[in-house]
Amino acid sequence: MSAPAALMAAAEGGIIGDGRTGANLALVAGALGVALAWLATSRAGRRINVDPRMAGLAAMVTGAVGTFLAVLHAATTDGGPGTGNGLVGAVVAVPLGLGAVRLGRRVLTRSAARTIPPEG
Repeated sequence: MSAPAALMAAAEGGIIGDGRTGANLALVAGALGVALAWLATSRAGRRINVDPRMAGLAAMVTGAVGTFLAVLHAATTDGGPGTGNGLVGAVVAVPLGLGAVRLGRRVLTRSAARTIPPEG
């Protein structure tokens, strides 16, 4: 099975379950990215020794994966919202994943600013 065929089958629910599973997977990936970015910037993350650069990078990656899965699922669904195929979940997962990417980028920018020694 080629990679595009596997992605299409996964988005249609052939590999990972019914129609809503692909959207739920995208939602979980986006929410995990947002949680990682929050942990990198919060005081709780400093208490448990979370490396902000790694958490920011992980947030960007999981957010991008969630966005990709959501767009793929939304593009391959048949029917409209309310038919039980997960279209609404995929539409909600797109901004969630993009938010995770943006927050992860902000974490990386802030952590890079802290590591550069001042000039002079």
